[in-house]
Amino acid sequence: MSLHDDAVLVLKGYEDQAELRQAYLDHLAAHPDGMWKACEEGHITASALVVDPERGRALLTLHKKLGMWLQMGGHCEPADTSLEAAALREATEESGIPGLTLLPGGPVRLDRHPIPPPCHCHLDVQYAAIAPSGAVETISDESLDVRWFAYDEVADVADDSVVRLLEATRARL
Repeated sequence: MSLHDDAVLVLKGYEDQAELRQAYLDHLAAHPDGMWKACEEGHITASALVVDPERGRALLTLHKKLGMWLQMGGHCEPADTSLEAAALREATEESGIPGLTLLPGGPVRLDRHPIPPPCHCHLDVQYAAIAPSGAVETISDESLDVRWFAYDEVADVADDSVVRLLEATRARL
């Protein structure tokens, strides 16, 4: 099965956010390259909000290009076997934390957001990742900073999409 096929299966089974889910499926139907960064009409991305439920906190990255506090995530790569694999790879690379595990139950949310050219938008499939006890983060080349925020601090530093992702994640915990 290809990553494209995996994305279609994941999205078809995702019952929340029906209109956005349909937009993702329509995009993939219209763009055979819709999984890849090269698709300038927009492409699927995978992200994961890293959380530490024991301490009530979320790990955010200060994105180097956007200058915003965001969850870990990015573009799918040919070696990724699924959206889950892409999200976990991105979260591990950008947080520096080995041993992350995705919250069971598949994606937590879908989010579509504009980005600077040459591409026009990301169709983000958002997961949540649980940090192992005692996890120590490191700053990746893609980040200006990586920092833990108490759940109630996230709204002070991040945009509404991250806040909605945190709320959906906490509802699943």
